Amino acid sequence: MAESMPKNSAGVLLFRESAAGLEVLLAHPGGPLWAARDEGAWTIPKGEPSPGEDLLVAAQREFAEEMGHPPSGEFLALGSILQPSGKKIVYAWAAKSDFDVATLKSNLFEMEWPPKSGRRQEFMEVDRAEWFPIDLARQRILSGQAPFLDRLLAAIAS
Repeated sequence: MAESMPKNSAGVLLFRESAAGLEVLLAHPGGPLWAARDEGAWTIPKGEPSPGEDLLVAAQREFAEEMGHPPSGEFLALGSILQPSGKKIVYAWAAKSDFDVATLKSNLFEMEWPPKSGRRQEFMEVDRAEWFPIDLARQRILSGQAPFLDRLLAAIAS
């Protein structure tokens, strides 16, 4: 049986300078499967591109859908990372910008919950967002996306 090709995902990693130093914006996945998870559960706002859609355009669209506002700033390419599962390639761009987490307004998804109940419920795709200093972001971000933090540091240092 032939192995399927990895799916693509594209996202935006916002960063800002604060009194605490460099901070990045991460999103916490919504829904009951992620509700009790914190360390290693946060992500950059991202999602799958439509067929033929430019990856940066998809990243900006997904950010707007998941966060409620489009990202702004100059976009720096951070490249791509094959996720540990081997089933997804994440492409990311960084942008220096601010985002008021109190204005988060995520889109919704539907799933059967509780499992095997036959009941369908809607949940926010992102239930909260938070600014993290880089060291704390390393603890919170999904391990497969952590290299984007190093790539961001390298990109803004040059």
